[in-house]
Amino acid sequence: MIIQQINRLAGLLCLAPFFLHAGPESNGSFKNLLESVVRIDVWQASYDQGSKRTTRGVGSGVIMTEAGHILTNAHVVSPKAERIRVTLANLERVEANLVGWDHWTDLALIQLDIEQVAERGMQFTHAEFGDSTILFPGQEVFAVGTPNGLSRTVTKGIISNATRYFEGALGFGGYETGHFNTWLQTDAAINPGNSGGPLVTDDGHVVGINTRGYLGSNNLGFAVPANTARYVMYALMDSERITRSYVGIVPGPLQDLEDFFNLDVNQGMLVNSVDPGSPAKLAGLRPGDIVLSIDGQAVDGRFPEQLPPISNIIASTPVGDPIRFEIKRGDTLEVIEVVTEGLESRVGEEFAFEDWGLSVRDVSRAIARERQLDNDNGVMIIGTQPAFPASRAGVHPGDIITKVNQQSLEDLTQLQSIYESFESDPNKVLLEISRNHQISLKVMQPN
Repeated sequence: MIIQQINRLAGLLCLAPFFLHAGPESNGSFKNLLESVVRIDVWQASYDQGSKRTTRGVGSGVIMTEAGHILTNAHVVSPKAERIRVTLANLERVEANLVGWDHWTDLALIQLDIEQVAERGMQFTHAEFGDSTILFPGQEVFAVGTPNGLSRTVTKGIISNATRYFEGALGFGGYETGHFNTWLQTDAAINPGNSGGPLVTDDGHVVGINTRGYLGSNNLGFAVPANTARYVMYALMDSERITRSYVGIVPGPLQDLEDFFNLDVNQGMLVNSVDPGSPAKLAGLRPGDIVLSIDGQAVDGRFPEQLPPISNIIASTPVGDPIRFEIKRGDTLEVIEVVTEGLESRVGEEFAFEDWGLSVRDVSRAIARERQLDNDNGVMIIGTQPAFPASRAGVHPGDIITKVNQQSLEDLTQLQSIYESFESDPNKVLLEISRNHQISLKVMQPN
């Protein structure tokens, strides 16, 4: 219930003006921090209900480099953004571009249009990171933002918990978040309107990126730790996305279970489940196995808060490399080698075929395994528009289109090519649909 309530809240932050220094140098002061925070207006495409729509959102970010790189939340700016406009603290507006996006940590990196900045003689300052690993419960922090659309507000509070863990995903829009990091919990007010703003110490150093507030409460807010944000920022500066490895094990805490597995306290991590068809499953790992070490590094997964760092060890391994798991199974010890593959989200690329009134999403490997499909070919229907060909044909959200006009459908790109032919010469289209592992044929008639 708590996770559902948290997922309902993704407040956006808009910031009122605060005047800039004359120069761009960063001094780590609190005033400098305030001048580094920007407002972000975003126009993003959405592909539901069988058509493309453009929605506008307002969020916040904090300038973190001399080159104008701005950290914000992934739920504020995504690859679906068609336009990004930043308002600096002196009210000057400048366009920005998406550099990279990482929904796994709910972080995105954008960059000011530096040519536009130079042409107009604009200046900006940037903030500095603090060390989130040394934060402690009771430490004073500040959240900067404009909650509920009010003018610029600085709220004061403390770190309530420096390693908050949530069981299950903290995702947004179907995207997974929070598998590889814990969160900072604070009672500094983080209300709708604070997303993407910095959580800072009294010397103005950024120790977190504000992300969520707990619905119905005024003293439960959550932020991505600065050390996670720093890693993500520099990784996205090198590449538009972060490549992570996947093996397919779902970890579980061992607290109160040690006696049943004849383990010493603070030793090992429980394999709670193994994804069907995953590298771990194919290598022979089983639910109930106890992982004692990963590539020779002993692991301690007694408490839930210790699981994300262990998952991050696996995710940080280069894709395609083997990982050696030393496991305890019953009274025997084994070493199982698992070759990693690239981590994919459940959410594939989306598109709307408006003449058909059909919105679809690429089938990812994660969805294919979750639904026990033979492969990740085809596209999944996510919406239809009433009275349009797809709706009249009787297809439903959740159906998988596996063939079009009796030709196997591999991915969204192939369907887009078929659609282009339909646009130039409208005709009947035969769809093969997989629904609950049963195949049916549907005919779309042109309007």
